[in-house]
Amino acid sequence: MSRHFDTILAGGTLVNHDGIGSADIGIIKGRIAAIGSLSSHTADKTIDCTGLTILPGVIDTQVHFREPGLEHKEDLQSGSLSAVMGGVTGVFEMPNTIPLTTTRETFEDKIARATNRMHCDFAFYIGGTHENVAELPVLERLPGCAGVKVFMGSSTGSLLVADDDGVEAILSAISRRAAFHSEDEIMLEERKGLRVHGDPSSHPVWRSPEVALNSTRRLVALAHKTGKRIHVLHISTREEIEFLAGHKDVASVEVTPHHLTLDETAYERLGTYVQMNPPIRDAAHREGIWAGVHNGVADILGSDHAPHTREEKDHPYPESHSGMTGVQTLVPIMLDHVNAGRMSLQRFVDMTSHGPNRLFNLAGKGRIAAGYDADFTIVDMNRTQTITNEWVASKPGWTPYDGVAVKGWPVGTIIRGNTVMWEGELVTPAQGQPIRFMETLEAEG
Repeated sequence: MSRHFDTILAGGTLVNHDGIGSADIGIIKGRIAAIGSLSSHTADKTIDCTGLTILPGVIDTQVHFREPGLEHKEDLQSGSLSAVMGGVTGVFEMPNTIPLTTTRETFEDKIARATNRMHCDFAFYIGGTHENVAELPVLERLPGCAGVKVFMGSSTGSLLVADDDGVEAILSAISRRAAFHSEDEIMLEERKGLRVHGDPSSHPVWRSPEVALNSTRRLVALAHKTGKRIHVLHISTREEIEFLAGHKDVASVEVTPHHLTLDETAYERLGTYVQMNPPIRDAAHREGIWAGVHNGVADILGSDHAPHTREEKDHPYPESHSGMTGVQTLVPIMLDHVNAGRMSLQRFVDMTSHGPNRLFNLAGKGRIAAGYDADFTIVDMNRTQTITNEWVASKPGWTPYDGVAVKGWPVGTIIRGNTVMWEGELVTPAQGQPIRFMETLEAEG
């Protein structure tokens, strides 16, 4: 019996729970209605995906879009434009804004700013502090909340919970998985003298592997003590990967494209433009992180998109700002790794769609399956293209990968059945909506 769909994606190669194979996808009212051979069915619109690969919509679970308060670096509109231009359909955005996202008022202000203004769908983290512990059980369940984010080491902004008692109080109060920037603040203060003025290659000497590992050991002990789930962000050391392999009962693990791609030689080429917290380290750490991808310790990929203007990056080290753009380059950089044989396409999907769905209990996103939102990242695995600063839609207009040729490129971004980006062009106006979570459905009423 013939069915009529709003849209059919025809002739593509599909990557989902069934594996990799040819299939059409039928969409009705923004959701996936059918998967299979749909040539005998009709649709208002058919998108020819011959020669293209259809992935579940890529979700970047760590971005800093800087609004409110730091809009000279980025805003919700420009950051989300960069996302969809790179094939990303949803983002989790961080709370180190001005004012900090630590109250119901500041959180709901961000939701209002983002709705129908961001180009992709979105969730926001609520910042965990000493001051708002009592409110966190309510705040973490607000619609559109990705959970609680805690900075154990100082990075950009003034969110900081450096002491074990403070972290334990937060973990004791909440019930959802909480995300952590894990660097030991006391050690960072003690080691400041190791920074060499004008030499960003001293950044990983100051923020050493021990600074990260010591903090992560403390964090895992507190998670076991409180019986709570933790998500350790942007792992940068081989030792942390090896340590966290023994604590997967409480800890999920994020790794980033830059820690998987760059090494200490980047400081010679890029100077402060590769300065990050935690830092880019030597190739042995990079290979240790890849080992975590291969053995499954690493659960998820996040870009840690943290834009700064050229002026801010051009200050002499250590006055230069830490962070780089990344949301738009996540897909092409990682597809290049897939094409180079460093990871399978299914592992990429596991870390950018299925992983977010599993770790954060997404409602209706993260899988290509009937009843789920029709979110797709459509890629050409055979296309070779060069990443350029000019291509980057983020406000600062630069990427550490300027001039890098990659194989594998995002061709289309489809969100809830709407084609948002196709062949590098924005084709649908902004209509971003909050991502829904199983653990916040009750609050939606």
